[in-house]
This record gives sequence, C-alpha cells and structure tokens, in this order.
Amino acid sequence: MANSLRCLLIKPLVQASNQRTNTYLGKLIMQLKLVPGNSAGTVTAYYLSSLGSAHDEIDFEFLGNLSGDPYILHTNIFTQGKGNREQQFYLCFFVDGTPIREFKNLESNGIAFPKSQPMQIYSSLWNADDWATRGGLVKTDWTQAPFTASYRNFNAQACIWSSGSSSCSKSSSNSWLTQSLDTTGQARIKWVQKNYMIYNYCTDTKRFPQGFPPECSLA
Repeated sequence: MANSLRCLLIKPLVQASNQRTNTYLGKLIMQLKLVPGNSAGTVTAYYLSSLGSAHDEIDFEFLGNLSGDPYILHTNIFTQGKGNREQQFYLCFFVDGTPIREFKNLESNGIAFPKSQPMQIYSSLWNADDWATRGGLVKTDWTQAPFTASYRNFNAQACIWSSGSSSCSKSSSNSWLTQSLDTTGQARIKWVQKNYMIYNYCTDTKRFPQGFPPECSLA
C-alpha cells in the first residue's frame, strides 16, 4: 500500500482500495482526512477483514453529516462471521492516542475472539444515505460531488501471515504482542464512553429482547 491514498466518490458507487498484506496480529496506525463540508450520506471506512462466510472483521466507519454537525464513528467487530456488536461515538474529542473501545479475549467463556484468521486491510469511501446520516433521513447531496477522503502515513507493527505461517514466533520480543490497557487507558475509555458514546449494542433492549450477548456481562 502506498504511503498515501485518496478515495473519490462521484456517484452512488463504492470506491475502495485494498491492502494486500495479510496481517495476523498487530498494531496499525493510519491518518485519515475525512470528507469536508456537507458529507451527509457518505461513509469513510478503514477496516480489517479475513475472507469467507465465517470471517473475522474489525470496522471503523466514519458517518458523514451536514456541515457543522460532528462526524459519528461507527465501530463493529465480527468473529466467526457474527457481528452485531456496534458502538457509535461523536467525534468531538481528540482521538489520536485515546482508546475508545476494548473487546476482551473471553474464549474461556465460549466467546469467539478474532485472533486466528489473517486479515487484510481495506480503505473505502461509499454512499450509504439509506442509513448513515440521521437514520437515512438526510440524503447525499450529489451536487457537492466529488467527495474526497484521504489516508496517509500508514504504519503496521504486525505479524505478517504468509505461506501458512506467521512472521512472529511465540518468543517474539515485540512489545505490542503483550500490550494491554493500563489504569490510565481504562479511565480514558470510561471517559469517552460516558461523554461521547451515542449507541452501545450492550444496552439495546429492543434489539436483544431475549437478553444481551454474553460478552456484555463479562467484559
């Protein structure tokens, strides 16, 4: 993947770029410049996904809005093809270096964790005005096209999956392999979720009338 990338959305089509390297585990850094001005109906996405119906996936989708309104960061996690783990946040704070979400490894409790399938990195800009802005009430204004989103300074500290094996051994000294949130990081997550979270699947009783997913009570 080049060190910079620009996606253009001219009409209701997906414009996407695919990072070919298969990442097994890692720490990924990317700087994004979102669609400026009236971005209603557009989705700027940066996500990781493996292949197949039982795929793993980690989503970061930035939902456009009318000029002057904040972007919404839509996150989701798929394990073994199962998603429905959405959390959304208003982007009214400095995101870089601030943790916003943690999905713990609870395999010992029978909850799948996305760690065994190598994933590719994807960047895309697409139209989703049927749901992205105010539940689809605000449509994309195509007189504002082309819509542009930019990606740059991609950096990956990761295990690369190639020919059926990982580039990292169990004895690897990479610090990110054992990195976890400290007390300060946990406090930051609580602050963000208290002040800027606008949707959490673990509190949506209408969506899960028979009970929340098990990780909601264990995390």
